[in-house]
Order: sequence, then structure tokens, then C-alpha cells
Amino acid sequence: MKFRTLMRHIREGIKNIFRNGWMTFASVAAVTTTLILVAVFLALVLNLNQMATNIEEDVQISTIIDRTADEEQIVELGEELEQIEGIEKVQFSSRDDELTKLMDSMGEEGQAWGMFEQDNPLHHTYYVDPTNPEQTEQIASQIKSLNYVDDVLYGQDVIQKLFEFNNYARTIGLGLIIALVFTAIFLISNTIKITIIARSTEIGIQKLVGAKNSFIRWPFFIEGALLGILGSVIPITVILSGYYYIYSNFNDAITIPFVELLPFNPFAWQLAGMVLLIGAVIGVWGSVMSVRKFLKV
Repeated sequence: MKFRTLMRHIREGIKNIFRNGWMTFASVAAVTTTLILVAVFLALVLNLNQMATNIEEDVQISTIIDRTADEEQIVELGEELEQIEGIEKVQFSSRDDELTKLMDSMGEEGQAWGMFEQDNPLHHTYYVDPTNPEQTEQIASQIKSLNYVDDVLYGQDVIQKLFEFNNYARTIGLGLIIALVFTAIFLISNTIKITIIARSTEIGIQKLVGAKNSFIRWPFFIEGALLGILGSVIPITVILSGYYYIYSNFNDAITIPFVELLPFNPFAWQLAGMVLLIGAVIGVWGSVMSVRKFLKV
């Protein structure tokens, strides 16, 4: 396409927006209403996804070492663990370290465990971080088969339910966003269709004088894209303003493990970019759906 032709299409698309004031307002309002919901769900899904990732990355396999293993055998076990495929890091913790952790975790009540410092009943432990948390069960099974391993702990039931919940949450969130996007396409296509009906005679004349379908479509594509982008401005402003307020005032007050809001920057740019793109796609696709039947002359 020649640059002059492209500029002509852009000018026509912009003119159409101003030429159909009330229809433009209706189209932008339809996109704005839907994109506010889309933006809210996007913000929730992105944060839930980050929380799920934080939880998954914190999955750790505790390899309890047999009390009968001597230092050489403990070192040998550590070397075998590092050779297992899918393990990112192996960290040793002595029984004294384990007792200290236990006492610290229990606060004042933990001081009672101080009587066991001379005769520590706990085990030496290797903490294993899997590269892919979803391989935790497979890696734990391999570790359990090694010599000098007394037990392997990784919260099997909790891990399986966690991964299932994360997958469900991501799928449901994505499904809701897709449903809202299609709803917006339906709304804007019907709104744009009304404006196109008013110009159906003009389209028919262009077809009769030999104008190609692509030549007729382009101004509508640009008009739809601009309508979608205009409809994205208010949702982006509203959602990011609300998110900034919540992040600034409540993020530090959250004490629940793994629950942490995404930093405002770059989250704001990511959300704004996605909403603008979705708005543009909704506008263009709505125009495509509307103008198609009027080109069959």
C-alpha cells in the first residue's frame, strides 16, 4: 500500500469518528464498559499468577538423612543429589541448625527445646530445590531410593492441590477475559454496524465505480482501531489509579505468606499495553464483522 493511500485511509477513519458523534460515543462507551471489566480481571489474573509462581518457586524437598550415616556418607549423598536431573540447588542443614530453626519458629515456647542441645534428636537434612516445581513428586521419588535417606518430605497432598488450584485459577481467569473480549466485539460490531448502515449507499457507489474491498475496508479498520483505543483510555486510567492507591497503602500491610502485589512499575506498562492492544483488536474486529456484508454488492 502506498503511503499516500494509507494517509488517505487514516484521514477518512478520523473523519468518520467526528462525523458520527453519537455513534462514536456509543461505541466508545461500549468498549469502555467492557474493558473496565477486562482490565480488572487482567490485574487480578496477573497478580494471582505471580502469587502462584511465588508459591511454586518456594516448593522445597526436605531430605532427612539417616542418623546412622557418617560424614563421608552424608557428603556422598549430597553429591548424588546434585547429579539428579531437574534439581536446581542442594543445601545442607546440620541437626544443630535444624534445632535452632525449630526453636526460632516456636518463639518463647521454643526455648524448652534448649534441653536437647547436648542430645539432639533431630536429623541432618538436605534441602533440595527443583528446577521445575511440577517435577517435585518425580524428584522426591528418586531421592527416596538413594542410600542413607531416612525420609523425604515435601507436602505431597498440599503440592498436588496447589498445582491443581493454580491451573484452574489461570484457566478460569483466561476464560473470563476471552468471554469479555468477545462480548465487547459483539457490542462494538453492532454499534458500528448502525453507522455503516447510514453509509451503505456510499459503499455501494464505491463498489460500482470499481473500488476494491480492501480500499473500502481500511477507513473502517482505522476507525474501529481508534474507537477501541479511545475506549481503552478510561479503563487504563481508572484501574491503574486504583491499583496505585492499593499498592501504596496496603502492600506493606499484607503479611500473608506468598501474597505480594506486583510492583506498580512495570505492572502499569504491561497492563496498559495489553488493554490498548485488546481495545484496538476489539475495534478492528468489530469493524470487520460489521462491514463484511455491505461489501457484497
